[in-house]
Amino acid sequence: MSDTGGILISFEGSEGSGKSTQIARLAKHLELAGREVLRTREPGGTALGEQIRHLLKHADAGFGMCPEAELLLFAASRAQLVREVILPALDAGKVILCDRFLDSTTVYQGVARQLSEDPVQAINGFAVGSAMPHLTIVVDVPAEVGMERIQKRASDLPDRMEQENIEFYQRVRQGYLLLADQMPERFFVVDGTLDIDSVGELIWAEINEHFFA
Repeated sequence: MSDTGGILISFEGSEGSGKSTQIARLAKHLELAGREVLRTREPGGTALGEQIRHLLKHADAGFGMCPEAELLLFAASRAQLVREVILPALDAGKVILCDRFLDSTTVYQGVARQLSEDPVQAINGFAVGSAMPHLTIVVDVPAEVGMERIQKRASDLPDRMEQENIEFYQRVRQGYLLLADQMPERFFVVDGTLDIDSVGELIWAEINEHFFA
């Protein structure tokens, strides 16, 4: 935990992992426990970030984007989110639940897009500054499961990131598992193929042990 009492928890996982559902459930648990909760998403979370989100995920101009431009746009959205939203919320003692954060860039642009590690890490560090997650929860599902879930969604057409091939998402999954193996003190991996209640219970148990025990 930070000196101010604020807590920064990031959720990671490939498309279709179920992390957004678990963020909503955890937010309710924390609010019932008397904590003030702020939820953010990436890219997005600010007026500038939401414009970047549209460009990255939905705009026609985004198709054909080179990996380097993609990396820098994600970083720009994150830099604004950290300084406009996350740092003030930490100072106010809130619990911030991030639907993706810097590890998404490490995995999606660094591992899956196969960009060089050094510039990815440098740009990540420049974007987030001192705002590192106290805990990162990876909702892990096989690539095939995530893609199947995306295809079953009835509401929206797949966005640009959701239209990648199975090999891309296999690299994404392996990237997250590698990070978790390298930094076990920060990462908690939960089996996203379990039922929603079981995943939520495991996450809540980890939150209690990590922050409130």
